[in-house]
Amino acid sequence: MHILCYLRGKDYPTLAICCQLMLEACSIDNAATERYMMNDTAKTAAPVAGLDESLHEDRILILDFGSQVTQLIARRVRESGVYCEIWPYSSTAERIRAFAPKGIILSGSPASVLDKDAPTIPEVVFALNVPVLGICYGQQAMCRQLGGTVETSEHREFGRAHIDIIKDCALFRGTWARGGREQVWMSHGDRVTKLPPGFQAVAVSEGAPFAIIADEGRRLYGVQFHPEVVHTPHGAALLRNFTHDVAGCRGTWTMAGFREMEIARIRQQVGKGRVICGLSGGVDSSVAAVLIHQAIGDQLTCIFVDPGILRAGEADEVIRTFRDRFNIHLIHRDASDLFLNALEGVSDPEIKRKTIGRLFIEVFEEEAAKLGGAEFLAQGTLYPDVIESVSFTGGPSVTIKSHHNVGGLPERMKMKLVEPLRELFKDEVRELGREMDIPEAIVGRHPFPGPGLAIRIPGAITREKLDLLRRVDSIFLEEIRSAGLYDAIWQAFAVLLPVRTVGVMGDGRTYDYACALRAVTSTDGMTADIYPFDMSFLNRVAGRIVNEVRGVNRVTYDITSKPPGTIEWE
Repeated sequence: MHILCYLRGKDYPTLAICCQLMLEACSIDNAATERYMMNDTAKTAAPVAGLDESLHEDRILILDFGSQVTQLIARRVRESGVYCEIWPYSSTAERIRAFAPKGIILSGSPASVLDKDAPTIPEVVFALNVPVLGICYGQQAMCRQLGGTVETSEHREFGRAHIDIIKDCALFRGTWARGGREQVWMSHGDRVTKLPPGFQAVAVSEGAPFAIIADEGRRLYGVQFHPEVVHTPHGAALLRNFTHDVAGCRGTWTMAGFREMEIARIRQQVGKGRVICGLSGGVDSSVAAVLIHQAIGDQLTCIFVDPGILRAGEADEVIRTFRDRFNIHLIHRDASDLFLNALEGVSDPEIKRKTIGRLFIEVFEEEAAKLGGAEFLAQGTLYPDVIESVSFTGGPSVTIKSHHNVGGLPERMKMKLVEPLRELFKDEVRELGREMDIPEAIVGRHPFPGPGLAIRIPGAITREKLDLLRRVDSIFLEEIRSAGLYDAIWQAFAVLLPVRTVGVMGDGRTYDYACALRAVTSTDGMTADIYPFDMSFLNRVAGRIVNEVRGVNRVTYDITSKPPGTIEWE
């Protein structure tokens, strides 16, 4: 038996693009996408024989009503050591009962509970007799369904606000005291105006007389603000009080425990078969490859395709790390000539992407064929990929992006799935990597686009331009690391501009390329602000670039946030 492991990577030009193109070329059944998420997500439904499943015993269910920050709720819960999953609010009663959550959290929503077709809370949520926490829309929906009243507010609250604590509550233990005033983050146009029977107000704000409500007897709670965002300073503590003190979770979810559990699962699934892993060197593929190797050792073979559009020294680093440090059998295919010849003269960014994706498919399939057939396809699918591929209404997502590794396989590959990271968020993948002693240079690496340096050279690509960009980029990143700023920045890189400018160096005139430097801060890449370097740093970097990189005579710094710009230039 062979297992073909094709892992999505966001940090190198990987098979990510080609798999996306495969899905675009193949007919993918959207209903299958939903079944994929609904039926296969919870590994707790299929425990490994003889394995301690205590990691999942205490679990929280988050019902999603469409909030853009629902994933932040899950990340805060996971950070407190409690396993949780996000499901659409329309999930069936049977599925919710089978999950057996210790508590349920109801998310916010862009909808209004006053809308004609407003999403409603499944009745099973209240029939389970487990603690329930409603956030923003979740609070309003809970109140309306249990006999309270919600109305459009004349005093809407968006952004930072302050609430006054008027009574004690289990959510406040060790965090907030009666009589105090606390900062929170509000985002609501409706408000509760009459409480259901059994509830009482425990905190108020200027625009919300029932900013926090509680029915301690039934362990039902509602907050009008968003405790999951960083703008509510003690929000994580409130969520922890709900999961640990109210719901009784013990905090058994750890990456050390996950590692042990997943290794056992991989061994059970693979048996004595061989695994072929498409390795990019990015965070996801690296962590998945090392995890698989720790599970089955020499049964693993990795394929690393070098397209010639990586940053300086990265191909050598991948080879050195996985062959020398982890003793993983690695096949290195240097396909740089193939890729660069195909990209010669291509200036349209979409054609660049499609060309790179097509060639990755061809090269990977060639190398995989040399190793024989494969029965399984292992992917670096992460939990956000699963969530985002199914909308909060429970059907196949249209408005939220569909991921290449969720929802079906290219028919011609005819493989079953192996997905060791499918339960994890990105920050958990990094933590797991550190647990397995993967070098920080890999697990802490900034995101890197699938098409690599090809989209950091607007216009036509040449070997000369790639060489110039690598040297400029290396200097920029080297100075960032020397200044101790790398971990404070979400992403930093250089762009070689498609213009030449006049310069003066020594007593001579130059007519060379200009480059742009880009560095941003972000939490998820959806929005980004520029990193505020001081001028002495930028002067030092610019000086090194024009002195050390022959062919570049002008350096600019991109100060565009996202939006209106994007992080990458193409």
